[in-house]
Amino acid sequence: MKKVISFPNLGDYYVPIKNFLIKTSKCEVMVPLKSTKHTLELGNKYSPDFVCLPFKYTLGNFIESLDNGANVLVQAGGGCRYGYYAEVQEKILRDLGYKFDYINLTNKGGFSLFKFYKGIKKLNPKLNIFKFSYWLLVAVVNIIYMDKLDKYIRKNISYEKSKGIFMKIKEKFLKNVDNNYSIFKLRKLYKQSITEIKNNLKNSKDETLKIGIVGELFSLMEHSSSYNIEEFLLSKNIEVRRYTDLTCLLITKRFQMKKFHKKSRKFAKYLQGADATPNISHSIDMANEHFDGIIHMKPMSCSPEINAVPILQKVSEEYDIPILFLTFDSQYAKGAIDTRIEAFIDMLQMRKENLINEG
Repeated sequence: MKKVISFPNLGDYYVPIKNFLIKTSKCEVMVPLKSTKHTLELGNKYSPDFVCLPFKYTLGNFIESLDNGANVLVQAGGGCRYGYYAEVQEKILRDLGYKFDYINLTNKGGFSLFKFYKGIKKLNPKLNIFKFSYWLLVAVVNIIYMDKLDKYIRKNISYEKSKGIFMKIKEKFLKNVDNNYSIFKLRKLYKQSITEIKNNLKNSKDETLKIGIVGELFSLMEHSSSYNIEEFLLSKNIEVRRYTDLTCLLITKRFQMKKFHKKSRKFAKYLQGADATPNISHSIDMANEHFDGIIHMKPMSCSPEINAVPILQKVSEEYDIPILFLTFDSQYAKGAIDTRIEAFIDMLQMRKENLINEG
């Protein structure tokens, strides 16, 4: 039987994941359908009530892929209880009658590269550790350049000459990656994209709102799970700061935890788990950099971010920076979220104008 591999959605990161699996497994790779309300309904229908939104979305992704012909699933974990969800999802899918191979990348709640290698090697016995490592390195480089490009766009979106041009440049970059999958070609594509963006920047830079986004990683990176709030802010020509991306999670975060803990120690003596401590630290940084506001996003029942909320409320009071807290679940309506976001933007704009007039 022909092997067809699929995996859960996580923003635009399907590009490096897909290319890595094509190069290493030598199997057909099925990119999951874009997550929609139907995806969430499927996941919600077969999930325990108490689990968080990422579990429901990724389970829905799996069901849609299996229904479309996938027979190999790849699942990674997280830095919280989501790191133990892979086994539960596998059991649910098998109880539903699906037949598939399952590559679980987690080991005792953490990510295991060795398990990943062994799982891919079962699909492609000719794969050796050197080829696996090389294509993994290329995928990581791809992720780094994607994240750097995204950061540059978020920082400069309010200064684009023609509305939407930056996103077109980004889409072209992602499309070209498929045909230029090597470290040197990725670097060339990234530099070309940055040059294109710089050529489309306004000469004058007007005052614009600056909003930071913090919270649970899935809500921040899989935009459909948070009603595309980041894209909405960017469409309003608002400068957005988001620290959480795969580069951070895979590489830099582990080297910065002591700094994060030290900076947030005034408000939280102990580490909060998952990304809660970094989010507190980043919020303090953005307050010191005179950001106009912060949006904190989390799925319902996310324990680390629930713990972070009262701490961030203290940060808001002490540093005089407004923070909007948003929680997402299958029962929440997009219209209600949009109304809160628009009201928050209006409030920040009036606040900024009053501060300018008073100054």
